[in-house]
Parts: sequence; structure tokens; C-alpha cells
Amino acid sequence: MIFQWRFLALASMLIAVLPLVHSARAADPQVPVLWDAKERLPKPDLSALPRLRFLTTTDFPPFNFLDNAGKLSGFHIDLARAICAELGIVDKCQIQALPWAELEGALEKGEGEAVIAGIAATPQSRRTYAFSRSYLQFPARFIMQKSKALIEPVFGKLRGKRVGVIAGSAHERMLRAYFDTVQMVPFDRPEDLYGDLKAGKIDAAFGDGMRLAFWLGGTDAAGCCRFAGGPYLAPEYLGTGMTIATRADNPALAAALDYALQEISIKGTFAEFYLRYFPVSFF
Repeated sequence: MIFQWRFLALASMLIAVLPLVHSARAADPQVPVLWDAKERLPKPDLSALPRLRFLTTTDFPPFNFLDNAGKLSGFHIDLARAICAELGIVDKCQIQALPWAELEGALEKGEGEAVIAGIAATPQSRRTYAFSRSYLQFPARFIMQKSKALIEPVFGKLRGKRVGVIAGSAHERMLRAYFDTVQMVPFDRPEDLYGDLKAGKIDAAFGDGMRLAFWLGGTDAAGCCRFAGGPYLAPEYLGTGMTIATRADNPALAAALDYALQEISIKGTFAEFYLRYFPVSFF
């Protein structure tokens, strides 16, 4: 119980302070900011680097996909190009798309220097890769009908409420651990979860903020609902977010990527990309 209240206190601080979130006004879309502008990362010297080839996939929209003209596009593609610009090596940069199953082998064989495709940084994967710091995290969120949506603190207000969640998911485990006073209603399919929320059969839905944001902004939601409370970051359930992977024997490149990612954040370039691809912010 002590840990539970400690988590909720930290979550409330996150929402209230949010140097993690950049917004000119409360009504503006909120942008996650994961970099401390006061931390000065050393500018890398990449003059000896012959080239920087980013490896990605084509089947993970809006991060990487082929547009209507068959051109490789997406959040990760724009981010990779911005990294190259910050490092002053645009002429040395390439972006290549491969099937997901081929990414690790291509990196090991030297067919690329970095993978920007959402490889999770775990204790196991760190044996294979060196990783940049996280540049995007995926909080858990509640959504509710607009007329009933709660604001923080929500823990006490949710007591006894019927909250839908996908069965067997990390979000179900997180809901059970941190919001144990709700009536949990498991669903096998997201469409059933959303349907019951719209119909008022459940009071709220709990899940991945990004996926919920896409639903809220889509035609199926029909403007019924909005985020309530949150965002909630819980690495023990949701992971540490998106990073860029390099070979384990190339930590210097990972550090160079950190420098570029911080500069992109400070200059507002990351915010531009985020709002372009996630017009309904999940933070």
C-alpha cells in the first residue's frame, strides 16, 4: 500500500509539473519532453565516421510506413533525418527499410549502424545492443465519456467504478496493482471495450495512451470521450520507451545520438514531429 500511494503521488507530480510536457497553454496539445535542457551533453566528433545507415521497417505506422507514392515516411524517418542534420553528417546518412526479422542480423553484419524501429531496451537486449536514451515513452491513460471525465487526483474518485481493460495485458496488471478499488472489466477485443464505453456500460477504459489517442481522434469514437487523469508512466509494466539501437561495441555512436536527440528536443523539432504524427496527444 505504501508503494501504491508513492506511485500515485509521483504520477500526480508528473501531471502537475510536467517538465516532461511542453505546452504554451493548458488547452494546447501537450508534448512529452524527456530531456533536461540544463544537462550539457558533449558534442561528438564524427568526422571519421564513413557513414550512418539507419535501419527500420515499413509496417509500423505512424513511425515507419510507405506513403501513397511508395516513399518511406513516418515519425522515425523524420527523426533520423533530423539527427543527421544535428550531427552535421547529412551527406553520410542513409535510411533503409527491412523486414523486422532481418534487422538484428543486418546490424550484426555491418549492413547498418543504427536501428530505429522500436527495439525495446531490456536487460536481455542490452547484451546485444547499445541504446540511446529514450526519446518517447508510452503512458497508460484512462478515457471516459466527456460528460463524466475526471481530473486528478482520480484514485478516490474511481472507487467502485467499472473500468474496462484488455485481458492479459500489462495494463490489466498495472490497473490491478495501482487502482485496486475499481471494478475491473476485462475485454478480449478493443472494439468491444470501446463499444461498451460509448454505450455507458462501463465508466472508463484503461490502456495504452497512444492507441487510445488514435481511437479518440478517429470516426468510431464520434467525439464521445476524452482522456481523464494521467498520464501514468510505470516502466516496470510498460517498459522504458523508444530508443535507437546500435551495436553493443559502439557506445560512442549511441552517445552521439543522445546529443542529437537532446538538441532536437531543445530546439522544438521533436515537438513539431510529435504533433504532426500524434495530433491527439497521449500525454
